[in-house]
Amino acid sequence: MAFDDQRILNSPTGAVLNFFVKRATQAPRAVVQINHGLAEHAARYGRFADHLAVHGFHVYAHDHRGHGGTTAPDAPPGIFARLDGAGKVVADVLAVHEFIAKAHPSLPVIVFGHSMGGLIALNFVQHYSPRIAGAAIWNANFSAGPAERIAKLLLLWERFRLGSDMPSRLLPKLTFQAWARQIPDRRTEFDWLSRDPAEVDAYIADPLCGWDASVSLWRDIFDLIFRGADDRSLAEVRKDLPFHLVGGEKDPATAGGKAVRDLDARLRRMNFSSVTTSIYPDTRHESLNDVNRDAVTADFVKWANGIGRR
Repeated sequence: MAFDDQRILNSPTGAVLNFFVKRATQAPRAVVQINHGLAEHAARYGRFADHLAVHGFHVYAHDHRGHGGTTAPDAPPGIFARLDGAGKVVADVLAVHEFIAKAHPSLPVIVFGHSMGGLIALNFVQHYSPRIAGAAIWNANFSAGPAERIAKLLLLWERFRLGSDMPSRLLPKLTFQAWARQIPDRRTEFDWLSRDPAEVDAYIADPLCGWDASVSLWRDIFDLIFRGADDRSLAEVRKDLPFHLVGGEKDPATAGGKAVRDLDARLRRMNFSSVTTSIYPDTRHESLNDVNRDAVTADFVKWANGIGRR
């Protein structure tokens, strides 16, 4: 359950991206480019990469700015960037994508994103859909209603009181802590991630996971949400791009999968012709780390196999 290589890539944004590679163990059919979630890192996707490699997929996964082993002059831990973090994190995805294209010019590339990574992936798709063969947007919430607008105002107030680089005091209460309270008989404050105690304990024990994001990073996340929720940006995406949407019925971060269903409905309303959506019963936020992960992974492989044959 490990990647084959760990490397670095100099992004045009100034970031030195820490990334991992898993090579396909049979004739390669496609490449999967992974975008991880908030307060975690790319190395956590090793088991997923192992499964994909067996089925003929190369896998590339990098640490986003402010996460894991990636460094940048304007991105200390917990921060995308001090200016235009949302734009720079998407530009870093493009840098990795171009690296993949040079390494595997004949293979289609599927962009995958979990949670915050799903926000990043869809923002990338909105700009670069002709370059990719498919987009997997998992456990991501693009709600951009009154509650999210209030959260943005609270972050403006926190920036004035605390500064951009300090951890937000309010957003953890409205997100991670609120989601934890929705799990009955919870053993830890991170049981909302998975029903598997070993996975939850591994997350808690990992020093690169579970930290409180800065005011700046939360503001960038909301920028990604609102940009992703803008139909005008989606209108530029090619309508035949295959989408694979996944959510969990017991995931409080997506209102029990409602946010995923809303994205599905939005894509269909805008006449996207290839949308596959699954809301898994009893599943919490980290689909790849929940007790039904093998079935979830098998469903993704089945979908991705169709992309690889195109």
